Amino acid sequence: TVSIAQKPKGTEGGIVASAVNFVDLAGSERLARSQSEGRRFQEAVVINTSLSALGKVVLALASNHRSHIPYRDTKLTRILQNSLGGNSYTTLLTTID
Repeated sequence: TVSIAQKPKGTEGGIVASAVNFVDLAGSERLARSQSEGRRFQEAVVINTSLSALGKVVLALASNHRSHIPYRDTKLTRILQNSLGGNSYTTLLTTID
């Protein structure tokens, strides 16, 4: 996470703050097709679980019935909580091989 804060020059305004999160999800793949074993298998399971939880958070934020947002399900969603909800703009950039 890279955090940036900027105060406008010569004006009396608030501080504009931003954060950029870089997340590497390399290894997220279909486990049956990749034939991963051992540590690589466990890593792929964790990554796929995090992606699933991220999808649940995005769906909960997009729904009209926002009673509970499951940010605490994984470390990824907990880290990205400030960037996903509240007064923020979020862009997701992906590359698919």
